[in-house]
Amino acid sequence: MEFIRRFGLLSISRSWRGSPRKLPKWHFLRNVRLNSTLPPLPKSSIVLRDYQEECIQSVLKYLGEGHRRLGISLATGAGKTVIFTQLIDRVPPRDAKATKTMIIVHRRELVEQAAKHCRLAYPDKIIEIEMGQNVATGHGDIIIASVQTLSRGRINKFDPHLFKLVLVDEAHHIVARSYREVLGHFSLNEPTPSAPVLVGVSATFARFDGLKLGAAIDHIVYHKDYVDMIGDKWLANAVFTTVKSEANLANVKKDKFGDFALSSLSQAVNTTNTNNITVRAWMANSQGRKSTLVFCVDVEHARQLTATFREHGIDARYITATTHKNIRSEELDAFRNQEFPVLLNCGLFTEGTDIPNIDCVLLARPTRSRNLLIQMIGRGLRLFPGKEDCHIIDMVASLETGVLSTPTLFGLHPDEVLDKSSVTEIREGRQEERIPEPVVEPEDEMDDNTSLKFTKYDSIYDLLEDTQPERHIRSLSPNSWVRVDGAKYLLSETSGWLTIEKGKDIFAVRHVMKFNDPTSEKLQFTRPRLIATGPDLETAVRAADTYAGDKFEKRAIASRQPWRQNPASSAQINMLNKARIRDGKLQVGDLTRGQAADIITKLKFGGKKRFKEIATQQRKLQRKEDAFNELDKLRRRTNVKVGPLEG
Repeated sequence: MEFIRRFGLLSISRSWRGSPRKLPKWHFLRNVRLNSTLPPLPKSSIVLRDYQEECIQSVLKYLGEGHRRLGISLATGAGKTVIFTQLIDRVPPRDAKATKTMIIVHRRELVEQAAKHCRLAYPDKIIEIEMGQNVATGHGDIIIASVQTLSRGRINKFDPHLFKLVLVDEAHHIVARSYREVLGHFSLNEPTPSAPVLVGVSATFARFDGLKLGAAIDHIVYHKDYVDMIGDKWLANAVFTTVKSEANLANVKKDKFGDFALSSLSQAVNTTNTNNITVRAWMANSQGRKSTLVFCVDVEHARQLTATFREHGIDARYITATTHKNIRSEELDAFRNQEFPVLLNCGLFTEGTDIPNIDCVLLARPTRSRNLLIQMIGRGLRLFPGKEDCHIIDMVASLETGVLSTPTLFGLHPDEVLDKSSVTEIREGRQEERIPEPVVEPEDEMDDNTSLKFTKYDSIYDLLEDTQPERHIRSLSPNSWVRVDGAKYLLSETSGWLTIEKGKDIFAVRHVMKFNDPTSEKLQFTRPRLIATGPDLETAVRAADTYAGDKFEKRAIASRQPWRQNPASSAQINMLNKARIRDGKLQVGDLTRGQAADIITKLKFGGKKRFKEIATQQRKLQRKEDAFNELDKLRRRTNVKVGPLEG
């Protein structure tokens, strides 16, 4: 009885096989009766942040307009659990019977977290858990359930007519089959006026596998992302550094969702060379950091990378899903108490884990999933006393295979070098001044500062021939996109072209068509027509490719067409030679037809202008360097020291 009063939870052991009507009497006691003989529980003193109240009011507004399946998009650390528990009393019952709430999650830690918050918010309500060995009676006011448990048939004992609200945490999973089965029990797979209200909460409302979240959620009613949260001081600031890990992912297989298959990825990443680079990069960039969380590929990668840290004298430890729960709890508590500096994990802390003392996140696990990348970074952004910011160190692997890196989250090309760049600096483009479009390569010998070098373009031909800018987008698309400006890509065909261009907060896809005007001898072009928008390059590319597949001929746009490997045509070579893009004449065998086509496209869409801008920037930087060298000579000349004087 004391346990029930203290924790507010009712569950029945799976050993109980009787009918609910024959359950022991105490299972039906309400907390109010227990409290009549025990000291009253304290009332909740939760004070909502302004945006949390704003979010709740937005949900209520949409409900008032008749919408029933709603989504809330909030960055990790925004207090999603607090918001959806507060919704429980704010959402009115459908009728006198429909008063219950079900919270659906997909991990044990999230069940425990939701139970804790509900207990604090509603000390007078009966809270039950349906998960594994915990079997709810169904008579509770709030049921917190594992989706895996419900989908095994245990959802059937809950009468859907008694529920007013279904809450789904980490709702980017909501269109998975197990969720669809559970939501179907409540008639929520389609918009239904007589069904409970559905509210899904997530930090990453997107799915890498392409399944449409609109099948389960009709409206995103509130959004607050990391940049907003950091700007409003609700999350810690983040600074980003990217380091080339030299991991070769060219032969890594993909899983059914399009991300890297773990076993194949581990073989590519978990090497002595890459692990040494990773640890040395951390040592070079982690000064003053007390709590680093490292994301690894699998158990063996976590084990070997931990060993590499220890070889360098770092007290690093690792935990995985296979670690005994008692040991896992002890190590996690010790890490929270800052008893050791580096904790490695694989697949544990991407969702729903609160470790606010993390002030450094080391991404040693390449991914093609934007959601996973955001979740990993989000682990380090919670506020903590004495924590000014979190340093994100991204070990960037080879880019040809579509790996995402932190620059891509801000709409930058993945080759961009981030060197302790803050969110504000990246968003406003106020990074350290650099030559445009650098090709970044690690030096042969890495010193403690992880030195990097840049490739400069000595001629317009070198710029146009360089395929580095296309490597990333062509890993995402089967089509021959070319980069024609810093944040603009183009796919050309005889009937017109598509562009993908980054705006302030979105990527826009536009279509321009060619047409013949009888009144003019010149070929005419339509105005660019907006086709689609997306929050990131990956989304925009998928939308653009879908549209191109319907409007353009595959032979003209696909990057793997055989004709692209043939020698360049005489017409192509003549066109390029007339443009005088390099000293000396190009010959037919110098380029393939595909290379020539890409160069011509770049040339038509501002290639010469871009080279002039780059050349101007190079001269500007060279003047700065020359001026610095002169000042340095003068400084050395004015130094007074014992020894022979310089002539």
